[in-house]
Amino acid sequence: MISTLNDIKKGLSVLVDGEPYIVVEANFVRMQQRKPVMQTKLKNLINGKVAEINYHPGDKVEEANLQRKKVDYLYNDGDNYYFMSQDDFEQFSIEKDTIINQVGFMKDGDKVDALYFNNNPVSISLPPKVELKIVSAPDGVKGNSAQGRVTKTAELETGMNIQVPLFVKEGDTIRINTDTGEYVERVN
Repeated sequence: MISTLNDIKKGLSVLVDGEPYIVVEANFVRMQQRKPVMQTKLKNLINGKVAEINYHPGDKVEEANLQRKKVDYLYNDGDNYYFMSQDDFEQFSIEKDTIINQVGFMKDGDKVDALYFNNNPVSISLPPKVELKIVSAPDGVKGNSAQGRVTKTAELETGMNIQVPLFVKEGDTIRINTDTGEYVERVN
């Protein structure tokens, strides 16, 4: 049980109506002549839907009991993504809609954390940063930076497109922030 509003932070897993949610955003708000409120944006780990919930002082917030296991990403068939537990070699799948914001950062064989709720895999957790290879990037055009456009669109080996600086070229390996989906740095 979470006792104070200040304990509700980004990344915390909570139970809402018996289902596990993860806190995506948490903002403490105190208006004049009113009681403080913790405004949260929560993501359901089972179906991927986002809910906005305001918590008031005295509200009971129960922390979800999630277990983490290391798993290997195997492949996808378009609708489902398949993983294998490193402990017992059990294979399972998670629907694409549940992990839609994470699929562009995984390639076959990657090791990720699976989140289990009631002994069932419900979601995955990626490392904060991943390294991926650029498979397609147009050349930077001389003079673009003078007009304030200092990025270009590049395609990653996973098929995802992101914005990168002009000096990044095809064949480079780059580091990407998995929370924001933004370029961090060139690795080689």
